[in-house]
Amino acid sequence: MQNSDSGPNGSAPPGGAAPCDDESCDLVTVPARQGFEAVDILRRGAGDTIGPVLHDGSCDTLGFLVPPGTADGWDLPGSACTQTSGRGLRLSGEPAPGPRVPEPPVEGTGWLLPPGRETDPVTDPDVLRAALGQAARTIEAADNCR
Repeated sequence: MQNSDSGPNGSAPPGGAAPCDDESCDLVTVPARQGFEAVDILRRGAGDTIGPVLHDGSCDTLGFLVPPGTADGWDLPGSACTQTSGRGLRLSGEPAPGPRVPEPPVEGTGWLLPPGRETDPVTDPDVLRAALGQAARTIEAADNCR
């Protein structure tokens, strides 16, 4: 059932919602193999953009920052979407000068793609959903060729 606060497919907040208010984003986590493939797809895509991406300490999973409210309607099998509830990440405003990067919002993680000049504030959930689907199909096809 679709939440009245989510977008047309239940994966995004309604139009006009801030991409991330001061310190609150949702986090879509996927197995690393699928996540790395999706990062490649998003970086190659014409016009598609990608927000900051986290990896866990053992590199078993990747996490994509998405707009707050995405977790309310996220239902893509093989992935999870949780609220970060502002755990230590500040994405709004101008990036800090120099190489300083904010601490990741989840303990035990690091940045694959840190927030800053080369990333958007967050990844669009619809674009991410499509990239993750394409990544899963690519992995399945590669595994079936063995």
